[in-house]
Amino acid sequence: MSRPWLATSGALGALGVVLGAFGAHLLRPWLPLQAMTIYETGIHYLLVHALALLATGLLLESFPGRRRILIWAARGFAAGCALFSGSLVGLALTGWPWLGLLTPLGGIALVGAWLSVAIGFVRKEPT
Repeated sequence: MSRPWLATSGALGALGVVLGAFGAHLLRPWLPLQAMTIYETGIHYLLVHALALLATGLLLESFPGRRRILIWAARGFAAGCALFSGSLVGLALTGWPWLGLLTPLGGIALVGAWLSVAIGFVRKEPT
């Protein structure tokens, strides 16, 4: 069950590197400073949470008794990457302000994912 999450983390990490390079080499001369800052924030969170998803996939392999809560964490990290990072990158590139409405939803997903990991290891492991 961890293989799809591990593959997704690799894809998100690769996407973060590609978008980061695109921003650094091609967008910087064209985007206003505020838009570039928004773009960079989206890429930063994408890369950090691609690694968090990778770790969650590895935890799924190592702690099968915590499978249910860790799957919720993986879903939250994936959704958070899409909503939080995706909305920031989209906002920076298009200027469409309605994309900013998705950002807090992505943030909530990321916080929920981190809390799922924490709860998963605070609670006693099922027998």
